[in-house]
Amino acid sequence: MAVETYRLALPADRTDNSPTTKFSTFKLEIYNNAHISYGLPFHQAVAKHVESTFGASRAYILVSKTLANTSNALQDLKDALGDKVAGVKMGLKAHTSWSDVLDMKHEFVELKADIIVTLGGGSLTDAAKLLSLVLANDVNTPEDFHTKLRSSGSKAPADLVVAPPKVPVICVPTTLSGGEYSMAAGATEDATDKKFQFLTGHAIRLLVLDGDLCARTTPIRLWIASGFRAIDHCVESYVSMQANTASEDHATRGLKLLIPALLKAQADAENKEIDARIQGQLGTLEAMAALFRVYTPAGASHAIGHMLGPFGVSHGETSAVLLPAVCTYNAKHDANTQRQEALAKLLWELPEFKVVGERRGLQEGEAGLGEMLRELTRELGLPTTLKEVGVEGARVEKLAEYSLLDPWIKTNPSPLESKEQVLEVLQPIIG
Repeated sequence: MAVETYRLALPADRTDNSPTTKFSTFKLEIYNNAHISYGLPFHQAVAKHVESTFGASRAYILVSKTLANTSNALQDLKDALGDKVAGVKMGLKAHTSWSDVLDMKHEFVELKADIIVTLGGGSLTDAAKLLSLVLANDVNTPEDFHTKLRSSGSKAPADLVVAPPKVPVICVPTTLSGGEYSMAAGATEDATDKKFQFLTGHAIRLLVLDGDLCARTTPIRLWIASGFRAIDHCVESYVSMQANTASEDHATRGLKLLIPALLKAQADAENKEIDARIQGQLGTLEAMAALFRVYTPAGASHAIGHMLGPFGVSHGETSAVLLPAVCTYNAKHDANTQRQEALAKLLWELPEFKVVGERRGLQEGEAGLGEMLRELTRELGLPTTLKEVGVEGARVEKLAEYSLLDPWIKTNPSPLESKEQVLEVLQPIIG
């Protein structure tokens, strides 16, 4: 992937230490035309840019059903956009089903909409990216996903030319899954429950971060779980056999933001730590840069996690269950021992992690990375076994089989090439 100058810095016009007091927008050049906005309430920022930046007049809104029913967020957005609201799609299935995308495509065309706005978590983000790609390539049937788009396991001809997305997407993320920074989207084939990864290109053109919105509307368990997904991005890029100086730097900065932010948010019963939400969002940006700024392939936690999701498990919980197990498996097979040791040392240097480690009886210099991450998941109240997330018996066998379809299974530091090897990873976490 072509990479331009990357900059993660707070804008120069900051006047104090609160990220919510002043509006600012800066260019994130990794993704060419994508920008990040924060400091202005999300609905005001979206309305401002729909008109002034994109010249759009008919917005199609994708929104979390829970968020819409338990807060004023959707109404605030609709009020700000006024007569520019063309339609609202509420309550998409998790992990983005192909049928939902096709339904939205037909509705978008009928409504003559010209811009997509998401308000919610990672599944909405992936749905919006894929919707823009589907619109550009006249995808109308499930078979078209295989023959007109490129994906993992694609049946598309070698000379297929996929048109880039044309309809811009404004994304207002309310979790830390990080899909808004990726030029790929995962979506699940309804007939098989298999999840495919599609290259979507530069669909998202503006990201609007609002820490206050997240603190008010995102359940703490979902926030923490999606944040652990971002930690997964940092860890698997850092310990990758193809890691580089840039990916190490981004992963390091991401972990230094994410771990304190998640621990602080979890302890914040009254949801007053708005700054912790923003720091988590900026940590997620760094986590995604670690994977995609200079492409660093992830490993088995991501690969198996992509397939675990359609079994009804959230992205963050897939990482909580899998990442420690994958690190332990790789260490057992001497795949990336030095990189794991370096990252373990880095974690002990974080005061917030050191408190957790000592409270949970870990010994600095003795505990392995997998063990350290497992204790962190427990500290954050996340699941640790497949049984806890409802995957047992024959479903474990099916998960191992499907995981071989994901391209990152072979870029795991200890490559996984058979169902039996995947089952070896999973055996200690069956529960």
